[in-house]
This record gives sequence, C-alpha cells and structure tokens, in this order.
Amino acid sequence: MRIAVIEFESSAHGWLQCLKGTDMNQESKASEQEMLDEYDFSGGVRGKYVGRVSQGSNVVVLDPDVARVFTNSESVNQALRALVAIIDSQAAKAERR
Repeated sequence: MRIAVIEFESSAHGWLQCLKGTDMNQESKASEQEMLDEYDFSGGVRGKYVGRVSQGSNVVVLDPDVARVFTNSESVNQALRALVAIIDSQAAKAERR
C-alpha cells in the first residue's frame, strides 16, 4: 500500500491542481507539448506495467494531521485492522441481543 501526503487546505481544487499542474482556464502552449528529438520511444511497449500497478495498489491521501500520526503503511494497516476487529466484535454483540 502506498501513501501519498499532499499538504493543502481541504480544497479539492487545490488537490486536483497539484495533480494536473495547471488550471483548466490556462491555454496550453504548443512549444511545451512537443516531444524533443532525443526522446525515442519506438521500442517501448504501451501499458507494459499497468496490470502490476492496478493489481495490488490503493493510493490513499491522508490529511496532514493524520499523516503526522501514521507515518508509514504498516502503522495505517495496523490501526485499520484493529478498527475492523472492534467493528466485528460490536456487530457480533449486536446480533446476540
């Protein structure tokens, strides 16, 4: 599990702008979009590793205050497993009533 921490205010616009790098209102410049001559992808295979990435990866963006407590995927998984155990226990108790 990979954890990405992006520190912004709780604004979807700011988060999306970080991912895209531009605003939707900005015009793209043709000179920035052109491929340089030294890049040669003629031997490349499109989508070669896409199956590996989607197979076992979940990217979760943590708010900064949560990321300060859970600094790695192991600590997040441990806390979530404990929470699942509590939920299962409470559900079992509720069924017995």
